[in-house]
Amino acid sequence: MKKIILAVLTVFLYFNGFSQDLPHLKASVFQPGETLNYKLKYGFISAANGTLKVNKSTLEFDGKPTYHLSAEGKTSSAFSLVFGVHNRYNSYIDKETFLPYFYSEDIKEGKYRRNDKVRFYQKQRKIKGNEGTFKGASQTFDLLSAYYFARNLDLSKMKVGQSFKMTYFLNDEVSTLGITYLGKERIKTDMGTFNCLKFSPEIKPGRIFKKDSKLYLWVTDDGNRIPVKAQVEILVGSVTLELVGASGLKYPLEKN
Repeated sequence: MKKIILAVLTVFLYFNGFSQDLPHLKASVFQPGETLNYKLKYGFISAANGTLKVNKSTLEFDGKPTYHLSAEGKTSSAFSLVFGVHNRYNSYIDKETFLPYFYSEDIKEGKYRRNDKVRFYQKQRKIKGNEGTFKGASQTFDLLSAYYFARNLDLSKMKVGQSFKMTYFLNDEVSTLGITYLGKERIKTDMGTFNCLKFSPEIKPGRIFKKDSKLYLWVTDDGNRIPVKAQVEILVGSVTLELVGASGLKYPLEKN
């Protein structure tokens, strides 16, 4: 169950991305004060909860103002008895480019502990992590910055069936993730029914996923671009991540 929770939460956070220089909207779709709450379910059982926030920031990096992004995820009380997970993440991103300057994570998974601090130098395509210095791409993300940058992408030229890639830094390693746009779809959740954009991120079969498993993710087709649901089949059953609360949004949440 630990691997299921971590895999879906991690993939969900960096769900979206394009290769090379990614086009983005000039004005952000989010604002300080925004809070999003998610619940992860294994079948019908609540397994974990997650909260993402956009916080006010007075910090500057390289003389540029920033947004402070934060996220917290932990297993529910029932699953914590078997294996407790309580992770915290922070990212400071440029207010204009939405690219990260600094990222930290505090990982607590059972007896395992990990504390990472990462500094991004986007112009130099350089990343300083716990294990040294790494070479990045023209735009390299951490988990949180990828999530929020993806919401701010310019999707005006996207076509159904089109696939893209992004570069991200995780666990002292630079990697890429591909995703395919599948079109528009109405999706029903406990919060209501939403008009959404549907995506399918890459996943690798193995101990968690089936050979033909597909991860699907639905993002609101409105001014907020909020992921409202993610779902994937695993070797036994399925895992779903769903939005259960949203406040401080920049635009009204369009639902039926």
